[in-house]
Amino acid sequence: MRREHVYFVYILTNYSKIALYIGVTNNIEQRIIEHYLDRGKTASFTGRYHCYWLVYYEEFKYINDAIAREKQLKRWSRTKKAELIGSVNPNWNSLNDALIGKWPPLDRLHRRNLK
Repeated sequence: MRREHVYFVYILTNYSKIALYIGVTNNIEQRIIEHYLDRGKTASFTGRYHCYWLVYYEEFKYINDAIAREKQLKRWSRTKKAELIGSVNPNWNSLNDALIGKWPPLDRLHRRNLK
């Protein structure tokens, strides 16, 4: 049986909740781990600003819908993005534990670094 794809639009922030990053992926767990591994690397926005705290995400059946939503959110003001996050996550708590399990997922990080 073929499993249908699920796509995610997600918003990450950093510890101080200053920077916001919006992305799209078909594997949100893996993508957050990749952002975490890039922390401190100045070549990417998420690395430079240590954005790996998931504070918001939406699921989509079709990639085109996810990409359209990502583009829409990126055009929004910071205030409007903050209101969206606050509507489902009022304290901007990290959703990493709830989505991935124990955070950081050291066993997964170790396996990935061995490759």
